Amino acid sequence: MRVISGTARGRRLNGLQGMDTRPTTDQVKESLFNIIQFDIAGAQVLDLFAGTGQLGIEALSRGAERCVFVDQRREAAALIRENLRTTQLTEKARVVQGNGLDFVKNCREKFNLIFLDPPYQTDLLDLALKSILEFDILGNHGIIVCESARERELPALAPPYERGREYRYGKIKLTVIRRLGSEPRL
Repeated sequence: MRVISGTARGRRLNGLQGMDTRPTTDQVKESLFNIIQFDIAGAQVLDLFAGTGQLGIEALSRGAERCVFVDQRREAAALIRENLRTTQLTEKARVVQGNGLDFVKNCREKFNLIFLDPPYQTDLLDLALKSILEFDILGNHGIIVCESARERELPALAPPYERGREYRYGKIKLTVIRRLGSEPRL
């Protein structure tokens, strides 16, 4: 696992041991960042269910202004902090060890870009989407990128949100969600 582009390009990121974390592959990560490349500069990013922190770190490396990383596991939060030190991006980050859904409910800020990559075998993706929309933490013209199993269908969205394109990479699907009124680039 490495940072693909930007100020921390080529830096290796450490991963968590065991099967509880499924890091996004470099191929899928590179495709994801090609899809959103024009939406990263200056963005306020939320990496919910952050795991190793690689998606938020990649966004920071490519010019995002700041990123909040949220993961419930103590070892994941410690690893994210370690990976931020390795990439020298600590000053642009905040790491929250806690329940992702509780974070959304109590959040008092807006984000331009939200990464949702919870464990596939749970209903956390649907619950997180519902909470994000209910508590309205996605800023105007903001984007949510959901990573899921290829066969997973996301719930219907109510305005001002709209589902953009879906991208399939083997067994993985990326779904882009935007607020209505934003330029349909995807």
